[in-house]
Amino acid sequence: MNRRVPDPERAIGGIFMLRHSFQSQMPPASSVAASIALLGGNLFFNVLANVSFKFSAVSDTWRGFLLWQLLGNLAGLSAVLTLTGLLRFVPLHVAYPITAGLAVVGVQVVAAGLIFDEPITSTQWLGVLLVVAGIVLIGGR
Repeated sequence: MNRRVPDPERAIGGIFMLRHSFQSQMPPASSVAASIALLGGNLFFNVLANVSFKFSAVSDTWRGFLLWQLLGNLAGLSAVLTLTGLLRFVPLHVAYPITAGLAVVGVQVVAAGLIFDEPITSTQWLGVLLVVAGIVLIGGR
């Protein structure tokens, strides 16, 4: 079942015309390398967004709160953009569970455990292993 995606240039009136010049400037890369880079970027930006929101929540000043919120939201936007790029190479039913699962693992282990020294119980480690197992099952071919 092929669905035709509406052309945004026709719908919006040419606002996306820069897309063509941008794509022609991008160097060719293998889809595997691009997928890995986008997946890594997505994980990084997801963790950065959550860390920023945590710092915002515990900030003592209004300025600190706003700056951490700004960084968190920019990182969140970057995570969405990397997921969008990843969808050029990987089907949605594979890309989304992998990125969401890796984000859970990244936030749990890197952010909570390493940056904020929050204890990770053995039950939570089991949950991390189950998430990783789910990623392998969903992403496996």
